[in-house]
Amino acid sequence: MNHTVEEVKLKNGAKGLLINVPGATVMSMQFHFRAGSRYAKNKDIEQVAHIMEHMAFGANARFKSEHAFEDEFTKNGAYHNAYTSDLAMVYEADCADFEWDRILDLQRLSICQPKFNEKELDAEKGNVRSEITNYLNDHHRILWPRIQQLLGEDVLTPRQSLGTINTVALADIREHHRRTHTTSNMRFVIAGKLRGRKSDIIRQLEGFDLPEGERFEVPRDELHSANPTIIRRKDASNLTFGWTLSVPRVLSDEELDALDTLNHILTGTASSRIYGKARAKGLAYHVGAYAGAGFYESSWDILAQVNHDTASQLFDIMVREIKAVLDGKLTDAEIEAAKSFGLGRHQMGAQTVSQISGFYTNRYFADDFIKDYDKVPDYMRRVTREKIVAVAKEFISANTWVLAAVSSGDRDELVELNEKVAGLFPSEIQ
Repeated sequence: MNHTVEEVKLKNGAKGLLINVPGATVMSMQFHFRAGSRYAKNKDIEQVAHIMEHMAFGANARFKSEHAFEDEFTKNGAYHNAYTSDLAMVYEADCADFEWDRILDLQRLSICQPKFNEKELDAEKGNVRSEITNYLNDHHRILWPRIQQLLGEDVLTPRQSLGTINTVALADIREHHRRTHTTSNMRFVIAGKLRGRKSDIIRQLEGFDLPEGERFEVPRDELHSANPTIIRRKDASNLTFGWTLSVPRVLSDEELDALDTLNHILTGTASSRIYGKARAKGLAYHVGAYAGAGFYESSWDILAQVNHDTASQLFDIMVREIKAVLDGKLTDAEIEAAKSFGLGRHQMGAQTVSQISGFYTNRYFADDFIKDYDKVPDYMRRVTREKIVAVAKEFISANTWVLAAVSSGDRDELVELNEKVAGLFPSEIQ
């Protein structure tokens, strides 16, 4: 879908993107604050942000209860939600075009004028406790916070987070909201049919009754390698593993495109080098590879679930194929096929207003950077064998990595698998 993007800076200190999608029948809006779990005033109440997010659509200055607010918000089919991560709290809503102004006003109400009360706090403590307890049944949810810890990130595991719920008091909820929900700490993305509405939208956004505050800095951790680690679960019938590598800098979009191309070659299809070969041999149902850039580091992850009796064979394939990449053994055909796949997915990713908004939000909310949608195909086409090999070698040279798994088996099994991938890190590779 064709669209145009404009950044606006409000008098109250907030910033955001207005995305005009001509002819759209839906309006999508998101509001972001650096207000996640790592901004709790101390670790003893780490879940204060999560609980506050659950209370976000509760009682407020106009509605006495969550049910009353929900009935009003959704009466014409509008959708809303909120989510919390280590760093962010995001409020989102989609609505029909004809009621955009009503929904934007209700978003303002829930963000700026909540009336936190003990009854809703007690209820949402229970809901958050149930949600996190559910995570304990999801091996991936258990695994990744532990990997973060092993690398040196100052986060809690789900089980550790559970222990902080009871210590959160109503005063903590109010303090967290007052400190984090400020106009300088707010970013927004609003997408839809905006022609002729810009001044009305800005007027409403200027009316967000929040203190000016400050834009919080992102905490920085010193990352390091760690020993192979098993998270033991008696009910784990296989090995759920994550192998994460890190480099101490933020990769450029061009470098991320190269790494995404490599990940597709390794695990993207049934003919891919790792997943495809593992699937053809009956070794693993799925293997995935992912790339990401944070605020200070970038990561390269490979993860899968694999049966104990086939894990060693899968790791042999992983090591062999990554070694081949480091040696530059990539064909023109597979590089071009991966680039073509990426181009197709890019075009398919702009079919709805929400998809268009999502293209911009992650990066803009992170560091105020506005990605250029139209230039993405050119960036993808410029991916070369040399760029792919260079970025892969940099991860190996950085030598900051960890292998961890959820398993009912012995640690010795993971140690043996760890020794296989450790062989990729000889000092002569630059």
